[in-house]
Amino acid sequence: MSTGPIAELISGLERALTRREAIDWAGRDRATSAFEVARTDYSALTSDPIAGPMALLQSRFDLDDLDLRILAVAVGAELDPTLHLLCGMLSGDEGAGRPTVALALELAGAPFLSPAARARLGGLAPLRRHRLLTFEGDGALLSRRLRVPDRVMSALFGDDLPDPALLPLLVSPVPVAVAGTDVLVGALEAGHQLVWVHAPIGTAGTSMAAAACLQLNVPCVLADLNRRPSATSTTDGSQVPYGPSLTDLVQALILEAGLTGSVLILAGAERAAGLLPVLEQAPVPVVAVGSDPWDPMWSTTLPISVAAPRVSLSDRAEVWWPLLGGNYPDREITALRLTPEDISLVGQHAREMAAVSGSATISSELIRQAARRLGRSRNSRASAATTSATIDDLVLPEHTRHEVERLLDWARHRDEVLAQGPLQGKGGKGSGICALFSGSPGTGKTLTAHIIADTLGMDLFTVELSSIVDKYIGETEKNLEKVFSEAESLNAVLFFDEADALFGSRSEVKDAKDRYANQEVAYLLQRMEQFDGITVLATNLRGNLDPAFSRRLHFMIHFPDPDPATRKELWRHHLGNLAGTDPMDPVDIEVLSESVELAGGEIRNIILSSAYAAVAEGCLVGMRHVLDSTIREYTKLGRRVPSREFFSSAVRR
Repeated sequence: MSTGPIAELISGLERALTRREAIDWAGRDRATSAFEVARTDYSALTSDPIAGPMALLQSRFDLDDLDLRILAVAVGAELDPTLHLLCGMLSGDEGAGRPTVALALELAGAPFLSPAARARLGGLAPLRRHRLLTFEGDGALLSRRLRVPDRVMSALFGDDLPDPALLPLLVSPVPVAVAGTDVLVGALEAGHQLVWVHAPIGTAGTSMAAAACLQLNVPCVLADLNRRPSATSTTDGSQVPYGPSLTDLVQALILEAGLTGSVLILAGAERAAGLLPVLEQAPVPVVAVGSDPWDPMWSTTLPISVAAPRVSLSDRAEVWWPLLGGNYPDREITALRLTPEDISLVGQHAREMAAVSGSATISSELIRQAARRLGRSRNSRASAATTSATIDDLVLPEHTRHEVERLLDWARHRDEVLAQGPLQGKGGKGSGICALFSGSPGTGKTLTAHIIADTLGMDLFTVELSSIVDKYIGETEKNLEKVFSEAESLNAVLFFDEADALFGSRSEVKDAKDRYANQEVAYLLQRMEQFDGITVLATNLRGNLDPAFSRRLHFMIHFPDPDPATRKELWRHHLGNLAGTDPMDPVDIEVLSESVELAGGEIRNIILSSAYAAVAEGCLVGMRHVLDSTIREYTKLGRRVPSREFFSSAVRR
């Protein structure tokens, strides 16, 4: 082996041993013997084992020849036990050890007093800035030890497995060429170091970046900082940082991209806003994908910025196609507002669930269930029932049911409509859908909200007023902003029950309380108009809502008290959920629908109470159980109870 980093290291070791001949050094003979072994071992090789990988590092990380020689010294100590022993002894140890800075400079042929040489190990120099080398110890610079990180050593031997600490962040890219991809391709071709992609939740920012890399035929490393837990709980309930710091993770991602010669695509980049100067100095191009637009305060430069669009229905269908075994999805599935990465995850989970259940095909219901699981968050207020509700579970007058179906059609096809142009308006208006459900308690408002969420493969994010309203000025608005932001991030239906408590009419300002209460309503009006999701407001008192909300509402659906025909269907529907009824004491639906003037929620309560009573008796539900439960329900509601004589005569008929 005539040339290469190891050959130069062997030559440097020989010079160092010669220089120490005049020193009364107890370990001279042992070190000399070790050197002869190393020289013999490496002279037998036909080529330097790390010459090629080291040349790649030099090119990718912009290292000069001195950098490469210093790095070779540290690599040698990690590479071979004999070299490890020599580095330790020449550094002043009795045995094996990592080289000191002084020894590395000596073996690299650099004078100790040379400012240029010492600068190659400064904090901003490539070797340390890119973490190809780290220091051990905090003594004088020349006495500190040099260490090559394990990931760098494994890369020198062709191992492309990433640092285990990065595994939770890494995502498989799903390239989709959407509008703006060509701009991103041009920016990367022009050599721009940092490109910012503004990708609000639900848009194809990372897919666009992956598609740009595919067009340029360069590999990419895709990591999502949103997948990093910020803290973990201890046994005493306190919160402590989880795993490596954000700075360490970003540095490790930069190193990973550099070692593999990849473009770094960093999703959730707004979390690393304080590290943008580090990204700008990365050895590889960085595509930062953030949900926020670029903030000039983040850096002294203005990078190329690209806005990521939503994925079109046709693009979603193309991503779904291979996941569904070469079949295109129906319109209900393509209407799910999922990113390509989400589609890949949901499709894989649905396929696994189908295989477990023994089904040869992936049903739409399995896909919707997987989509709801994807959107659910452990700390969120999103909820999903164990059994899905469908439009068939609704028992409503025909005109009310038609309006609910029309709302679902809007939700399914809004991307097709909005693709025609900014029909929702300009000036910051969102593309969301807002509906008001009004009517008496128990008429089906909450059930309909659940059905909308289930049908669209989304969770229902119920707003709890107790966690929103705050006595301190400005806190209510902050809490509401968290609610809207979390609902957008979860792709959930935002549901305000008893909405008049928050959306009440603004009043004349007579004191400070009125002024701040009006500010809260004004904020809600503004935020609702910017919301891109689906909002459902439910109220028993429609007249209490502020009139300004009417313009923001796309649907105003009234849920009337059921008439006899509707009550008949409600009784039939809820009785159909029972295991059976007592044939010796049949339930007369005709009598009940005519005489019991209650809403669907109360009828459900009556059937539930009857079921408990029948199970306690060890029999099936009969008319006697229903009548007793009906009387209890009337009493609970504080309403006049129909006479037992009337019920008895009705039963006898």
